[in-house]
Amino acid sequence: MAELCAEGAQLYASALSAGRIARAEAEAAPCLLEFALLHPDPDDANWLRPVPPSVALAQRLHPIEREILDRRRLSIELTESFEPFMAISAQSPAPTHAITVLEGIDRINAALNVATAECRTEVLTIQPGGRRSEHILSQALERDRPLTDRGVRIRTLYQHTVRHSQGTMAYVDRMADGRIEIRTLEELIERLIVCDDTVAFIPAGGGPDGKDDLALELRHPGLVRYLKRVFEQLWRRATPLIDEVPYRPTPDGITGVQLSIAKLLVEGYVDEAIARRLGMNVRTCRAHIAKLAASLGSGSRAQLGYLIAQSGMLEHNQ
Repeated sequence: MAELCAEGAQLYASALSAGRIARAEAEAAPCLLEFALLHPDPDDANWLRPVPPSVALAQRLHPIEREILDRRRLSIELTESFEPFMAISAQSPAPTHAITVLEGIDRINAALNVATAECRTEVLTIQPGGRRSEHILSQALERDRPLTDRGVRIRTLYQHTVRHSQGTMAYVDRMADGRIEIRTLEELIERLIVCDDTVAFIPAGGGPDGKDDLALELRHPGLVRYLKRVFEQLWRRATPLIDEVPYRPTPDGITGVQLSIAKLLVEGYVDEAIARRLGMNVRTCRAHIAKLAASLGSGSRAQLGYLIAQSGMLEHNQ
């Protein structure tokens, strides 16, 4: 744009000197038409005449200034509307609610932004599920960088499946400043975010339309302390992301993931529930089940459960 406007300045100078410029010649500098510095010659459509810059600028500024005035008027009206409520609040301040229901993604994100802005020491997060999308990781970078820049420590629990996510590893590399720690577990509880000893956020189930857009903001000290203890227990059992997951190998080459699937199969979980608990998609889960069945020589689902129990593999990997 700068190069086009530089060329446009030369063409505009020529137009001022000659009083007009050929339309075909002006097409080399679209900024002249965009800024309304040229307008059609009423005597010949193939020519354009220059418009004084002060006139063109005023035409472009006028709607902007009008919008600014409208916004200022709206802000004054809003302030006046809220003034009676502000006066009431000043006389008897509203108490901080121990539990607040947050409905809608925008309201949830706004509450999270306030909590993280006020955070001074540590953020604890549990993020169940598999690999994170690029969009979610980009949001995480944007949210977490200001926290670590002011010295806040971040500890996050993921499931083992994120170890196969290039995006997650790239996020860790970009945030590798010693203030972010990540550990993984095979299974996790629902999502949890705790800021200092002040506030925690947990999901509250899907909204009326079935979307996951309900959350609880918890500010009761006892609840926050309890959730922190839950996090610490899971954290002690988890494996640091930089370490290998400590699975005891089986003689027939069954992997650690397949051992976890075998345990859930014996407990009666269906494929979809197993995939959800282990943070993988159903197709991947079924592929592991097929390999497990092949390793044990099973011809049916019922036989597979029996063979798993008889093999003793679960007892050997407690």
